Amino acid sequence: MFRPHINSKIILLLVGLALILTEFSTPSLSYAKPYFEDGFLGLKQTELHTKLGMPMAVRSRKAALRVFSYYTFQDWEKHFRTVVAPGNGEDVYTYNRDKTQVRYAFAYTPDLNERTDSPTLYVKRVEIEFTPAVTLAQIPGLISEFAPPTEPTASVFRSNLWVLIFKGKPSREAFFISKEQGRESLPWTLAYQMFAINGLPEHLTLDAKIDRMEITTQSLQIVKNSQQLTHEPILNPFSEEVANQPPPEPDSKNANIPKPQYAD
Repeated sequence: MFRPHINSKIILLLVGLALILTEFSTPSLSYAKPYFEDGFLGLKQTELHTKLGMPMAVRSRKAALRVFSYYTFQDWEKHFRTVVAPGNGEDVYTYNRDKTQVRYAFAYTPDLNERTDSPTLYVKRVEIEFTPAVTLAQIPGLISEFAPPTEPTASVFRSNLWVLIFKGKPSREAFFISKEQGRESLPWTLAYQMFAINGLPEHLTLDAKIDRMEITTQSLQIVKNSQQLTHEPILNPFSEEVANQPPPEPDSKNANIPKPQYAD
């Protein structure tokens, strides 16, 4: 006897099974989304191109030095991309904003789990250069992706050459774009690091000149546990409390120390 109600149950079971198989066989889209509020870190290269358009140039880094070779995007795709390691090329976008040349360079990490000569590339670092140098106070107006925290107790560190600012909550997936040993077990947070070629003043204010900044993910745990000698914790320079502080009094102990005179 024909029993349509049984057939309908079988059909529903088959449809449900198909949906389950599809869910497990389709790559997760979570890794295609940015990890943090900057909107870049963790994007696929193809997604970045969709967001910003094709790059104006591509550069490759020479060893570990800040020396680059620049190529047109067409020449890179046609000739040079196949003769270097995957992810060695950085996509470059240059803009003029408020009389300042702002140059973005996007560095990538390849998905080495893909057994192919052209693995998927993910944004691991955004490097932004300013010509001429700008003040700390100018950066939020020039870089829409930079929204510094305003709490005076935000996690901020400095050296004589850079300021490092952590913001927001760690991302569980962001270890993927890090190269640190044991990265899977560490929390990774959005980090803004701003560099001054000529050094930063001892009394840091928002008038300090910055030549370059990087948007990366770093581990606050590593900084606190292993980098005390190189990372000095400071109050957040973008907080109102710090901005309203008077400059420190000159050191009276050194006020009368004569300065040497040198012949021309």
